[in-house]
Amino acid sequence: MKLPRWVRLLLKIVATGLLVAIVCIASIWIYFHPSFERTSGLVYGQRLGQELTLDVVRPAKPNGLGVVLMVSGGWKSGKGSFRPWMLAPVLRRGYTVFAVYHISQPEATIMDITEDVNRAVRYVRHNARQYGVDPDRLGVTGGSSGGHLSLMLATRGGPGPTGTTDPVDRESSAVQAVAIFYPPTDLLNLGPSTENTGDGGPPRSFVKGFGPNATNLAVWKVIGHELSPIFYVNSNLPPTLIYHGDADTLVPLEQSERFQAEAIKFGRTVEVVVHPGGKHGWLSMLWDIRQFGKWFDQYLLPPKS
Repeated sequence: MKLPRWVRLLLKIVATGLLVAIVCIASIWIYFHPSFERTSGLVYGQRLGQELTLDVVRPAKPNGLGVVLMVSGGWKSGKGSFRPWMLAPVLRRGYTVFAVYHISQPEATIMDITEDVNRAVRYVRHNARQYGVDPDRLGVTGGSSGGHLSLMLATRGGPGPTGTTDPVDRESSAVQAVAIFYPPTDLLNLGPSTENTGDGGPPRSFVKGFGPNATNLAVWKVIGHELSPIFYVNSNLPPTLIYHGDADTLVPLEQSERFQAEAIKFGRTVEVVVHPGGKHGWLSMLWDIRQFGKWFDQYLLPPKS
């Protein structure tokens, strides 16, 4: 029995639609699964009797540059938790990714964590040639507390402890480009954040992470100042790209906007891209990371002769 023409046409349309959908899904899957070589669990330091580790993810076609990823959310981190598809656009551009893990707060204080990620960058720089990257051109990325740690490196990164005999600590922890999501920048002025206790104290959900004395407001003012990147913006701030949602109630958009305003005073480049309706994370973030790759291209790649 021959099917009516309209039925055959409908079947063709449905089949074509399915084929297009399959091709699109396959293309997206392939895009987010670039070829790479991973070396896990490299020890960059010690804290509380535990090893501090990082993973090196080297793309199939490396461009000789590195991006350090702060694997941190709520200043918590888990060894081996980084999945390369999360930074697929960066890997596809040839960047070797160094995924840095730290001991989670409150087991380690956020002061300790900041010190440890500085150590991680020094370790990467000391071993850069071994991993095939330029030690003088390192980018950094992360989101939320990972963004905060990135900005701590961007504003306060530099030479290691004076008089150290450790060759790693003789290296600088400075970075040359930053691309991050919704970072806390001023812990002393939380504004409309749901973490604001209203008395000038530390973020309500993270009090223990700032040590046993953080509830003493006099002590907290010192701690909060030390850990707020906005107070350390200077003329050496590397080019910084920040994506931030305007509906973020945990880390309000004004945290990034005020940081940008401070950077402008020093003539530094800080671009804030506002995601309309974006809260503390949104579905298209993986797509936004393509712009991170372009940002690193712009500020890390050597100029063409």
